[in-house]
Amino acid sequence: MSFLVAILGLALLIFVHEAGHFFASLAVGLRPRKFYVGFPPALVRTNRKGIEYGVGMIPLGGFVTIPGMHRPIPHDAERRFSRAVAEVPSLAGTVDRIKRSLEAENFAGTLAELDDLEQELRTLSLSPGAKTSAEKGVTELRDALGSDAYWKAPTWKRLVAIIAGPAANIALAIVVFTFLFMTVAGNATSTVATIAPELEAGVESPAQSIGLQPGDRIVAINGNRVTADEIADTIAGSQGQALRLTVVRAGQEFVLGPIAAQLSDQRYRLGFGLEGEGLGVLPSVGRAFEVTGIVSKEIVKSLGRLVTGDGRDEVASPIGITRVSSDAVQQGASSYLWVLGLISLSLALLNLLPLLPLDGGHILFALVEGARGRFVRREIYERVSVVGLALVLLLFFVGLSNDIGNLS
Repeated sequence: MSFLVAILGLALLIFVHEAGHFFASLAVGLRPRKFYVGFPPALVRTNRKGIEYGVGMIPLGGFVTIPGMHRPIPHDAERRFSRAVAEVPSLAGTVDRIKRSLEAENFAGTLAELDDLEQELRTLSLSPGAKTSAEKGVTELRDALGSDAYWKAPTWKRLVAIIAGPAANIALAIVVFTFLFMTVAGNATSTVATIAPELEAGVESPAQSIGLQPGDRIVAINGNRVTADEIADTIAGSQGQALRLTVVRAGQEFVLGPIAAQLSDQRYRLGFGLEGEGLGVLPSVGRAFEVTGIVSKEIVKSLGRLVTGDGRDEVASPIGITRVSSDAVQQGASSYLWVLGLISLSLALLNLLPLLPLDGGHILFALVEGARGRFVRREIYERVSVVGLALVLLLFFVGLSNDIGNLS
């Protein structure tokens, strides 16, 4: 059940990201054609007002199809219509005219030739694959030559449409953090809220093993009285030495332990969370922005360490992210929401890396083209995309190897 909740949480983050692109594109007049959570084949899909909405079978991401992401070139016609021409050679003349019109940037002529090709396709008998490819080619070229094509839009519209995805994830993280500070993560108390079953896979957490329970109020550690603010620091500073917790339960004092804290995420922990007292709205918003800034800085540092060859063990694949989310679900709703907010923030910053096909790559190219006053050649787009995709896949496989190693 916890894995299902974790997967649904990741799907929510992807939905929020793509919704950012979708609604921002609509707002600036770049009408999307598709909005999917997950990748095809489609499990469910519907068409509303010319936009196809769907849920894909492969739950590793999602996408919004904005028309005309790139300036059309003759190769687009070659790629889509070659199968149809191979089956019906008489189409070659029309397809060649389309290619010549695109090469000469005679886009009005291209649209006229597409009308002719569309009429021919209606009367011809083609294999399903060739017919689908040709029809898709006609649609894509019409979209790329339409008034709402992305490549034709002013730089500011392109930036709004692309930045909105990461911005939506950042906004979600701030909303989640604000909610937590308003409810359970404001001022710490001495009362135990949650107990983690494990800090390491297959190893019972120290708090679980000594019988600490939600509702226990911690009043002393190793016989020394502690305030709510001192509990975590005292445990972290134990350096793995044995600890005895004095707790009040149902009006009676009990001593639990001794037990040694476990090293987890570079900090000694017993595996429990304390209740917090909610803050007001404005203080909560302020704390949320503060946490967002601190975490963002650490994520950027982590990405920087990857460039120098360090930080490899800090990368996680979707499998590892799901496992961490699942563990957080078992620790309680507040723990899960913290993790969900952190993942949302990480997703936003990863997408802002200046690599195609990530959002950051599209932002970089939009700025370059805006500054130059002319378009970057498609060949450069494609070459940079190959390099960027290779780096993204490398990050994925590094994370996957880390996750498999953690499971073994």
